[in-house]
Amino acid sequence: MAEHDYLGFEDTLEDTDYGFVLDKEGNLKGIWVPQGQEDEDVPEAIVELLKDKWGVDPNDDSSYGTIH
Repeated sequence: MAEHDYLGFEDTLEDTDYGFVLDKEGNLKGIWVPQGQEDEDVPEAIVELLKDKWGVDPNDDSSYGTIH
């Protein structure tokens, strides 16, 4: 079996990419937000995915603190 170099999460994302951090059971632990976008709304396609799968709207301030 071929060995692969480990790439950290941050190293695999482009400057405008969002990412999800999940535990081994698939529970959402956090959302990676591109640098400079921290105060902007998360794009709607990502919001819909998060709401459908985990019931979290990252653009809703009442969800703040639920995810990291």
